[in-house]
Amino acid sequence: MAKVWARIRDSIERHGAAGLLSVVGAAGSVPREAGARIVLQPDGGFYGSIGGGRLEYEAIAAARAALKAGRGAAAFRDWPLGPNLGQCCGGVVKTLTETFDRSDLVAVRRLEDAEKAGGFLTKSRVGDDGRIVRALVPQGAGSEPDNLTAARFAQSPFTEHFGGATTPVLLFGAGHVGRAVVLALAPLPFAVRWIDSRPDQFPQYVPQNVVTICTDAAARELAEAPRDALVVVMTHSHPLDFDITVAALRRRHFDFVGLIGSETKRARFASFARQMGVAESDIDRLVCPIGIPEIKGKEPAVIAAALAAQLLMVSEQIAVAQPSPAIQPA
Repeated sequence: MAKVWARIRDSIERHGAAGLLSVVGAAGSVPREAGARIVLQPDGGFYGSIGGGRLEYEAIAAARAALKAGRGAAAFRDWPLGPNLGQCCGGVVKTLTETFDRSDLVAVRRLEDAEKAGGFLTKSRVGDDGRIVRALVPQGAGSEPDNLTAARFAQSPFTEHFGGATTPVLLFGAGHVGRAVVLALAPLPFAVRWIDSRPDQFPQYVPQNVVTICTDAAARELAEAPRDALVVVMTHSHPLDFDITVAALRRRHFDFVGLIGSETKRARFASFARQMGVAESDIDRLVCPIGIPEIKGKEPAVIAAALAAQLLMVSEQIAVAQPSPAIQPA
């Protein structure tokens, strides 16, 4: 779950307290990996998931009881996923439950600031008072492979990863399909730069993972984009679509360059691109039409859902090639 510390800060400010339930270790077949989290509010509301089923039900109940009891020591617990929980996964999940109140706001805001800057690591340990003490790890520092039995979490330091693995997306075009795409990507692990030259096209409010950019300098946006960004083009102008798409393909390091349109539009694009001297290998990398092909609908929300699924597939492939650390013992 993204924005963990923002959720905790908001709950403390609104309700006076917050709880955090984290998966800090996993072995065998389990519903969620280390790093899955739930933020709990005193009013019964919560955000996030650690995998659902009886495990989540029982773990949330225990966390709510801790939150009701007030700010206290952290609690680690092992959950064997067998007959006792009615889950047949067969693995073991280790959870960490924490509670916070207004006295924690300074530390929470420090972690929220780090979260705003992107994913980050902490070196965490249990303090003398039984609560978790977190120190930020400098960027570039590594962490050891995850192993549930490699350390006793309650006694040894452990590394945590916050902010989630977010894949950057450049979305060109703020029309009706662009709006649907932004909404489809809102709950997903993407950081979206939404780009259009028309300021009146952006809605007043956008999801937390979206930054709106009003500019006609598409080339600069591509030049400054992270090399692992995914590029999606759906502007109000076919010539502009063409220019942006050619520029993105010529950079050659983007794992996904998608252009909204039909097979006919792709054929016309390919013809124009060849006339412009674009290499055939670059043209072959163009994804057009966009979206997983099994979904045929052309309504904006359907296109957005199909594209979101496609981008998730691409980002998963990137993650496999370049795995990011989850919560791990030190």
